[in-house]
Amino acid sequence: MGIVRSAGILAVLLLAAPVVVHAQTVTKNTASADVATQTPSYIIGAGDELRIFVWKNPDLSTDVPVRPDGKISTPLVPDIQAQGRTPTELAAGLRVELSKYIQDPVVSVLVKTFAAPSSVSAIRVIGAAVTPKAIPYHAGLTALDVLIEVGGLNTFADGNDAILIRNDGGKARTYDLHLADLLRNGEMSANMKLMPGDVIRIPERWF
Repeated sequence: MGIVRSAGILAVLLLAAPVVVHAQTVTKNTASADVATQTPSYIIGAGDELRIFVWKNPDLSTDVPVRPDGKISTPLVPDIQAQGRTPTELAAGLRVELSKYIQDPVVSVLVKTFAAPSSVSAIRVIGAAVTPKAIPYHAGLTALDVLIEVGGLNTFADGNDAILIRNDGGKARTYDLHLADLLRNGEMSANMKLMPGDVIRIPERWF
């Protein structure tokens, strides 16, 4: 009787195991999807150079700069707005325009070079950096990456009182940045991931 009961319990556990594995898989995929949706996309700016690729149409594929007025010109599409759009959004717009001439065009847009000073997505560092400037944004860019680009903090910088200014749906939000701890102590919790258009302001110390 004990053997029969043990066999029954084992059968129940074996039947339940696939359900548990499936639930874990769904949870993992959902978490990955959430991370993907939070990843910031590059916003095209004036001066960027784009590569337009139209599958099976080499005559329509070309490299073009974004003009000062924010538009680009490609074969069959003399003017289309590029500035302020992501590459995916621009590809969709080109697909609509090219559909007037060819059937079901497949369009891809890649950013070949970035024009940091004029790009709306550039990260701007102002205040007490060694070389305050604008830096091209790319996915995964962090506060440490930017500090390296600007040469670090200058002699008078109050790095732990720095702030990050971020445009969030038309509203400016500020976040504390402990840049001195990041540089001198390797405090990686202060290594904030940046988003397109972020501004880092580094104040000077009061003596």
